[in-house]
Amino acid sequence: MFLITTALVAAGCDADKGSAKETNMNDKAKTIAVNGPAGTQACALNPDGTPVCGEEHWKTKSDEEWRKTLTPEQYRVARQAGTERAFTGKYWNEHRSGTYVCAACGQALFSSDTKFDSGTGWPSFWQPIKKEAVATHTDSAYGMDRTEVKCSQCGAHLGHVFDDGPAPTGLRYCMNSAVLDLKLAEGQKAEAGKK
Repeated sequence: MFLITTALVAAGCDADKGSAKETNMNDKAKTIAVNGPAGTQACALNPDGTPVCGEEHWKTKSDEEWRKTLTPEQYRVARQAGTERAFTGKYWNEHRSGTYVCAACGQALFSSDTKFDSGTGWPSFWQPIKKEAVATHTDSAYGMDRTEVKCSQCGAHLGHVFDDGPAPTGLRYCMNSAVLDLKLAEGQKAEAGKK
């Protein structure tokens, strides 16, 4: 691991006083996660060493690169808009505190504070961690109109949002565990380690 914070700040990435973690993703580019005041932002290093940050990096990622990065189930859900079977995902019955991030790019998506038991068998939330974390559009597949939810950074399919959730929003963000990673809150890490 090495720090390239200065280069990222100079290039316009949101990495003020943050740290960078490098991961070799393919032969063409390296992907880094930058932690700064706005949270984690994904950036890539082009072969010439110049960073490409945020959404632009994910738009240029090829199907082959996604297949190398994601598990087959993650790829099916995130890139092909698949759905895991109800009551089979790792987070449908998760009750520990933390932040749910996109398994494809690491962007923070949901807080455990907004998670609730919807009885559907999928992890459900009444709002994203911030409005800009997700993007929505109409999904007319299967002969019905639903609102699809995607990660706003990398475009990964996350699930759907429905208007039958609890107060205060009345929304139910019904997500697939396969495309989420739970980053446990500090107190939860120690507690989970004792079990």
